[in-house]
Parts: sequence; structure tokens; C-alpha cells
Amino acid sequence: MSKTWKLVGPDGKQYASAVPGTLGGHRCNRIYGRLDCPAALRAIARGGYVTNRVFFSTAEDARAAGYRPCAVCLPGAYTTWKAQQDGVSETWPGRDSLRQLSTRRRHPQNHG
Repeated sequence: MSKTWKLVGPDGKQYASAVPGTLGGHRCNRIYGRLDCPAALRAIARGGYVTNRVFFSTAEDARAAGYRPCAVCLPGAYTTWKAQQDGVSETWPGRDSLRQLSTRRRHPQNHG
């Protein structure tokens, strides 16, 4: 009998795979990252995390399942994700103008 691993697919459901996952995640926090992530390894060493651990084949599967990248081990992917959550893509040309407008609305000038 061959070994199988439980992975989470893009639909968020677990499935059996003949190949182990390349990324790990936390089911409750909805975060995914590298298997050697220092933050995850610290949590595992403290005895936490393991019961909620899930695995993914790809980052695309993890994102499609509703997980976000880890800021510790995937800082570039996290920055991109965070910018999208803020509603402003880091590559969007009008980003700085929109942020300036947003700042002005929060801190109006006194006229008068």
C-alpha cells in the first residue's frame, strides 16, 4: 500500500495525494507558508498549531481556498496580498494619488 498525504484543494476541501504538500497552513488563522517557516516551527515547538495544520500543493491552491501568505516566510507575497486587501494594488499607477486623497479626508484642512 502506497503512502498518501491529505492536502487542501482550491475548493477548501481535503483530498488524498500521492505527493506531499509543498506549503503548510493553519486552518483557523487561514495563513499559509513554507514548511520551514520560523514562525510556524516556533508554534509547533511550543505544542500549538499541529491540530490545525493543513497542507497545500501550491500557493494558488492555498489562496483559492481562502488562505493568505505568511508575512514571515513569504514577505513578498504577503505585501502583494496586503495591498490588494487595502484596495490599492502596489503596481497600480494611481496608488499614490489615491492614498494622498484618503489622507486628506482623514485630516481635513481648516478653511475660513
